[in-house]
Amino acid sequence: MEEDPSQVAETTTTTSSVEGAGEGEERDLESNPLNQPLLKRSRTLSSNPLAIVGAKVSHIESLDYEINENDLFKHDWRSRSSAQVLQYIFLKWLLAFLVGLLTGLIATLINLAVENIAGYKLLAVSGLVEEKRYLTGFIYLTTANFVLTLFAAFLCVCFAPTAAGPGIPEIKAYLNGIDTPNMFGASTLIVKIFGSIGAVSAGLDLGKEGPLVHIGSCIASLLGQGGPENYRIKWRWLRYFNNDRDRRDLITCGASSGVCAAFRAPVGGVLFSLEEVATWWRSALLWRTFFSTAVVAVVLRAFIEYCNSGKCGLFGRGGLIMFDVSDVTVTYHAMDIVPVALIGLIGGVLGSLYNHLLHKVLRVYNLINQKGKIHKLLLSLSVSLFTSICLYCLPFLATCSPCDSSITETCPTNGRTGNFKQFNCPDGYYNDLASLLFTTNDDAVRNIFSTNTVTEFHPLSLLIFFGLYCILGLITFGIAVPSGLFLPIILMGSAYGRLLGIAMGSYTKIDQGLYAVLGAASLMAGSMRMTVSLCVIFLELTNNLLLLPITMIVLLIAKSVGDCINPSIYEIILHLKGLPFLDANPEPWMRNLTVGELADAKPPVVTLHGVEKVARIVDVLRNTTHNGFPVVDEGVVPRVGLAIGATELHGIVLRAHLVKVLKKKWFLQERRRTEEWEVREKFTWIELAEREGKFEEVAVTNDEMEMYVDLHPLTNTTPYTVVESMSVAKALVLFRQVGLRHMLIVPKYQAAGVSLPLPNSLHLHARICWFICSEC
Repeated sequence: MEEDPSQVAETTTTTSSVEGAGEGEERDLESNPLNQPLLKRSRTLSSNPLAIVGAKVSHIESLDYEINENDLFKHDWRSRSSAQVLQYIFLKWLLAFLVGLLTGLIATLINLAVENIAGYKLLAVSGLVEEKRYLTGFIYLTTANFVLTLFAAFLCVCFAPTAAGPGIPEIKAYLNGIDTPNMFGASTLIVKIFGSIGAVSAGLDLGKEGPLVHIGSCIASLLGQGGPENYRIKWRWLRYFNNDRDRRDLITCGASSGVCAAFRAPVGGVLFSLEEVATWWRSALLWRTFFSTAVVAVVLRAFIEYCNSGKCGLFGRGGLIMFDVSDVTVTYHAMDIVPVALIGLIGGVLGSLYNHLLHKVLRVYNLINQKGKIHKLLLSLSVSLFTSICLYCLPFLATCSPCDSSITETCPTNGRTGNFKQFNCPDGYYNDLASLLFTTNDDAVRNIFSTNTVTEFHPLSLLIFFGLYCILGLITFGIAVPSGLFLPIILMGSAYGRLLGIAMGSYTKIDQGLYAVLGAASLMAGSMRMTVSLCVIFLELTNNLLLLPITMIVLLIAKSVGDCINPSIYEIILHLKGLPFLDANPEPWMRNLTVGELADAKPPVVTLHGVEKVARIVDVLRNTTHNGFPVVDEGVVPRVGLAIGATELHGIVLRAHLVKVLKKKWFLQERRRTEEWEVREKFTWIELAEREGKFEEVAVTNDEMEMYVDLHPLTNTTPYTVVESMSVAKALVLFRQVGLRHMLIVPKYQAAGVSLPLPNSLHLHARICWFICSEC
């Protein structure tokens, strides 16, 4: 499966209606064979909310975040000593530390490489322009960008297709409970690192912020698993983290560390994971993510102090996005709320328009990329050529401006980062458009955010810059290279923010550079729909708490306007990738529909007995795609007050555990219950928590088919159950907040002589939005 939005087709399929064997003949749902789809729809339900249930079914498997409280789990925790519990807690914090440390070091490597590669490239071209060798400079810049883009695209296309794109939508889906395949492997990590260096150094309109989030998540996943799949460290205590629940916590730490590494915003990184990517949260996880981001901040600070001595080549002031306006006095009055609100309104509209247009572009890119690897490479290289032509040629359209003698910064700026690029201008003059285009993206943002530079940029230059980056932002995202959305949106937003600041002129006291900051924040809120985390990130970037009130107003207005128009950009990408996502807010119709009505819309669930025949287990695994099966015992000796012959719900057993039983051939000659020590000889709780093994790898003989398996020790005896009268909306909230994968629906009324019947029970797919899926 392709993983970047330009390469992924919509994988949702429409479930067909039930057709009878003949005209007017109705099919008996009770006699449905196991190899037939379990989800059926009647043509008579087209005007009912039930008609849309199951209309979109994804075949991507969910993750087991719920603790499987079977006999082995209970024995494991009873047998652990205090020292072992402390060791387990210590290892959690140690892994959080390593995630932060490695993420900070890799972010340092990427920043250092980008600044030096792009810096020496631009210095060489600047020298050729000064010598009036314009054609040679154009060829040099275009060739260098072409080679760097080819390097990044070749790595993604040939070695790790999942490394293309930002990776944040896939992380968001994973933390929501979806097993996004091949997203956190060692090859993806390596390609993401070097691909980001090549793509950003090539001058493409993309950032390294999104890839850094993905890189942090890959590091966390690999640490939790003990390394790559073929070279894992088999240390016993590391195996305790090789389960979906602990892996999710580590990946959350990695995502927070990536945001911190991108913006040097430790608190913003924690809030980003809490608000944007993580579905499930708890206080212990909050502390560990905060610890990871603190480690990243310390590493980056040490790196900056070391590089200030000039030992990092051309790094200088560039490389890490930091817009320090702490020395600027922010003054605004009541009337300034009007332009601030206008910025938020424009940001919400433009962000929604950007999402809409990007959706259309990605669908076109999908058609191109489906034709093969060559087409993916050609598309990436075409975008690179167009970008190089625009970045080199457009500055010639701008007029040269004389340097202002009152400004302390050297003008014109040559051979280093700075606002005033000379480009093709004579001595004592600078090209304001070249200061924005003929530099790295980080320096462009730093220049346009600069304060106390009222006359530095001409409105026409800002308009050209805004229009160009709107086009580049649309056509660059989706090509087969690691790319982030943060920086392109910041560039676009800062341009129109500064334009609005120029238009307001003497009507406001707010500096034009701060208008640029507010414009970038509004466009990010209008496109990504983040508020709290984005507000803290910008406060940590600008280092000025006085911006808090107006930043909050801008973000709230932009998000509110954007939500009224279309979904966020990450939700759009999730839809394009075919990744199911359980939204936090139920649909209105869900409040008028009960889970019992959903249970009636499909055949009875497939159940197993507590002591089951091997042939029955093999038949169920072969002919269904369920990943969980209720375990019931019939004819149980009842308690006082119950009728004889009651049916007991013992719990639910997972498909993976049944496969392990068949692979290890834990069979019984006769139908009986096993002792506790018998199962401990064959299985451990750690082994059952790992996601390994497939049914296709199992071989069972005819004699073994007649044997039995005691499922009681492997069954989760505490499954979440709800009564059939519960609304779908309430069930959805329970699924999302608790992080479930399966839920059992039990009848509201019990039949005489039956303790807990399950004729209409249903196990739901926890991550297929509100639709019922047979592959739960």
